[in-house]
Amino acid sequence: MSLMDALDASMPGVSPGVFDEADFRAISEIAHAEAGIVLAAGKAMLVYSRISPLVRDSGCATFSAYVMRIREDATERQKAICALTTNHTFFYREAHHFEHFAREVRNGYLNRLQSGGKIRLWSAGCSSGEETWSLLMTLLGEDTSQGAAIARKDLRLLASDIATHAVNKARAATYRTEDLKPVPDGLRRAWTRSTGDETVIAPEVQQIARFRILNLLGEWPMQGQFDTIFCRNVMIYFDGPTKERLVARFAEKLAPGGWLYIGHSERVTGPALDLLTTQGPTIYRKRAA
Repeated sequence: MSLMDALDASMPGVSPGVFDEADFRAISEIAHAEAGIVLAAGKAMLVYSRISPLVRDSGCATFSAYVMRIREDATERQKAICALTTNHTFFYREAHHFEHFAREVRNGYLNRLQSGGKIRLWSAGCSSGEETWSLLMTLLGEDTSQGAAIARKDLRLLASDIATHAVNKARAATYRTEDLKPVPDGLRRAWTRSTGDETVIAPEVQQIARFRILNLLGEWPMQGQFDTIFCRNVMIYFDGPTKERLVARFAEKLAPGGWLYIGHSERVTGPALDLLTTQGPTIYRKRAA
């Protein structure tokens, strides 16, 4: 079945004059070149449904006209990339990562902070912030007085994502109360404030995070290295060579002995294996200098 046959079968109102195979290919090529996103032929309806509102809002009558617009207009192109980005996540997702961090990493970081050192963390592809806050609550621990003291040390977390709307939600640090259920009770009691159906991350936690719109395939303006990088369920949208290049960049950006956590269906391959050692399921550590 061709792309247009699939469109006709699933959405009879789609006219070839509005959206056709050439439009899909063009948008796919732009998404790959701009953000590394791979859109297989089966994603045609996803592209149509997510881009249609932008086509209407732009005043373009057809997808082909909108393709011309996003080729020339970087702001509109960013809107299209954001629309194609899936921001599905939840608190304490892949809990074994946070459990490992609490068991194997946390104490060393606390000792360094208490002796005047610094810690730098990166939630790369932070989406709407659930990973960011889960990691920081895990680091601060259940003791609020100790955690507040830790938060005042030289501790920072960079939370970045390509999608503006996702970063804005993460920065707001406000969620439905039911969304916090996966978080261990002690951490939830210590670092969240609930009012009915709404829960806000405590100010002590929020002050640690810095948010940035960032395309992982573009230039990284950050100076220095990171002690831990979380990049989970982001690379599933990339092809093999793009994944290998990105992980190699992460490995270079990690301090010696630093930790990299990736998604459950992702694996480290390629040049990064010269710098990283496997420490557990989807957990890697940079070799000491």
